[in-house]
Amino acid sequence: MRKQVIKITLDQAKSLVLAEQGLLAFPLAKGKKTALATIEHLGYLQIDTLNVITRAHHHTLWSRLLDYKETFLNELLEKDKQVFEYWSHAASYLPMADFRFSLPRKRLYADGKSHWFAQDKKMNKYVLDKIKMEGPLQSKDFEFKRDSPGNWYNWKPAKQALEQLFMEGKLMVAKRHNFQKVYDLAERIIPQTLDTTVPSKNEYAKHLIKKAIQANGLSTEAEIAYLRTGLKEIIAKEVKKMLKNGELLEVEIETVKGTYLTAANQLNSLDELNKQHLSGKKNATIHFLSPFDNLIIQRKRLSALFHFDYTVECYLPEQKRTFGYWCLPVMYKNEFVARFDTKADRATGTYYIKSMHFEKNFSPDDAFNSDFVQKIKAFAAFNGCEKMIIQKTDNKLWKKEIASLMR
Repeated sequence: MRKQVIKITLDQAKSLVLAEQGLLAFPLAKGKKTALATIEHLGYLQIDTLNVITRAHHHTLWSRLLDYKETFLNELLEKDKQVFEYWSHAASYLPMADFRFSLPRKRLYADGKSHWFAQDKKMNKYVLDKIKMEGPLQSKDFEFKRDSPGNWYNWKPAKQALEQLFMEGKLMVAKRHNFQKVYDLAERIIPQTLDTTVPSKNEYAKHLIKKAIQANGLSTEAEIAYLRTGLKEIIAKEVKKMLKNGELLEVEIETVKGTYLTAANQLNSLDELNKQHLSGKKNATIHFLSPFDNLIIQRKRLSALFHFDYTVECYLPEQKRTFGYWCLPVMYKNEFVARFDTKADRATGTYYIKSMHFEKNFSPDDAFNSDFVQKIKAFAAFNGCEKMIIQKTDNKLWKKEIASLMR
């Protein structure tokens, strides 16, 4: 017999999601330990190679922590070994406490799966042996001059080997130097006390389910299995078990199609959460989120719960872009109200809002403008900029009002 489905309002759902995502209120605790706790709660930080503004993994933490510094994440990886780089749904920083749940994917690669290109086993062995002998190395350490005419370098086969060995788990990223990976043997990085037993498929599926609910408050089977090849069926079976034994509950959200999953502890104080958030008292009322923020990454979920349609347009040809190359969603209280294309010119210390676009149903008022100015000043400073320039906006009156507040 199917258990009763719990019904909640859309505002309750949004407040629950934002609370678990760490976007409802800033934590009282500060420092590197709080940054680690945030990563452990979220489950991952997607790594971004683009640096139009500060990279997405740093941006995501800054959005949740008042005192975040980029040194926090760097030290957690290199010095403290409390996070590690590997693949989640994409390249990510992951909590070292969850290390064993990276092993099923690593086993696939170790058993013969190739990482985007055909393997060169001789090169794999050469690269591994060189790191064993010489210690941590970058791809540039494998460059060599060819004997044939022309002064050019060939390092691509070694770079491919490095990535293959990384995906197999034989190598890990010891640190980053100028954002370039520095690889070392996994056994030199993994803490000796760490549990490295390979989880069963059922255990792995249950881990993914629990992490998704923990980080998002509400989730669906499809969202949990997102970009995780071959796990859809086992996740569905494990969800069924967890519903039967009461570890999971089913929730329906008004005006939203389908059924969501949650846990009993997630539903505590829903009304109080929503009341506090909408009042804006002692809460983080405005956010400029990264295109790869954990809240943003699943577009269908974003549209269903927040009625916000978003595309990362840097991957589109310029003529097909509507809002701009690097466009940040703006969340105000529990709604997405705008987006702006942006760039940090660190050489001149200038932070640009290249174009500002408001959602059709939102009109900025004095309270929003005040919060926006405080936030944009802080964000510009985080990006190493002192000056701010708004170039274009679809609301000319707003541009004048903001300009006067920035003086």
